[in-house]
Amino acid sequence: MTAALAAALAFGAAGCVAADEPETPPSSGGGGSAGQKLTQLTVATAGSMKGYSRNHFPHWRDTGKNCDVRDTVLKRDGEDIRLSGCNVVDGRWESVYDGRALTDPSDVDIDHMVPLANAWRSGADEWDDAKRGEFANDLDRPQLFAVSASSNRAKGDQDPSQWKPANRSYWCQYAENWVTVKHHWRLTVTTAEKAALTDMLEGCR
Repeated sequence: MTAALAAALAFGAAGCVAADEPETPPSSGGGGSAGQKLTQLTVATAGSMKGYSRNHFPHWRDTGKNCDVRDTVLKRDGEDIRLSGCNVVDGRWESVYDGRALTDPSDVDIDHMVPLANAWRSGADEWDDAKRGEFANDLDRPQLFAVSASSNRAKGDQDPSQWKPANRSYWCQYAENWVTVKHHWRLTVTTAEKAALTDMLEGCR
């Protein structure tokens, strides 16, 4: 049984499935497509952190009775999920950033592919909180992933010129995902960020 199917069945058994419950992480498309999208991104210097607060990016959004986006991603990305109501209390996850196998939900973070603070410096400072909430809870783009807490915290708000996953085999997918998110939300990239993404996408060929 696939991880997505196991999660979906477990969620269904709990009786609190959201109508648009994702079964697999959204695809970022092929490397060529990501390369084309990268050329369309506006290059700009990173903006100021003045006024930034995670509270300007409301999350995790409710997705049903006692359900939220965090639990949705934990279910989607895990296997052998066990629930208490809609809360994930047990399961197995493989962190794509560092290859770690995890069995305790408390060791799992939900990472924003493009971090909230990076988005703020890339143009989200000009959005209202409603739009920032859409970004922070985006399940339609490859923006939210269940990864090890240690890798998520090592990444922080850094872009690919400053931090890359320890798992080099994920670099291609990581770059594709990053570009897909920034392209959809019309966020800018720095010169160094674009150069790093270009190098990472070379590995997709």
